[in-house]
Amino acid sequence: MKRMKTLLGLLLCCMAGMMQAQVETIDLGARGKITLYLLGEWSVDYSTLGKTNTVSITPKQEGVNASCTLAFTFPEIDRLETKARLKSQVETDCFGMAEGSAERKAVARELAVRAGIGFACNFTDPELIGQPPKKGDYKVTTVGKVKLAPDVVIDVQILADGFKDEPYQQLLGAIEGMEFAPGRGR
Repeated sequence: MKRMKTLLGLLLCCMAGMMQAQVETIDLGARGKITLYLLGEWSVDYSTLGKTNTVSITPKQEGVNASCTLAFTFPEIDRLETKARLKSQVETDCFGMAEGSAERKAVARELAVRAGIGFACNFTDPELIGQPPKKGDYKVTTVGKVKLAPDVVIDVQILADGFKDEPYQQLLGAIEGMEFAPGRGR
């Protein structure tokens, strides 16, 4: 009985959190729809440049120093068909960033995404270590890719003051918790 009460309490807490989440739906036309669940207060802006759709997520509160960019691309040919290829591509894309970071190496880690597969590299700005937070100066960066379907890939970038900070965790949680409803195809 005690275990049942504990489970019921956890369920109610989770439901309360979901009810407070900001829900954003991104329509990819014939390729499907993505639903993001953002905890906290965030502004979401959409833009299109050529064949790339971009979603920018920025804080509504002045004291929050974090942001996220999602760039959706629609490749004609699936060159990231395996986890190993996706991981390798992320590490290759991040090579230049790694050289100027405290980590000095691009090591892609798998993202716990609900939809598709994803990998990302984490970097720390060595010049900002130990410095007080300053709006627009981000101490940490996460760069990666999420492949939702053979023809739907998201380039992800999260900027924040720390990997364990609440704004960073909210943005990472939105990416890992996103839902993808495939469309009818091209």
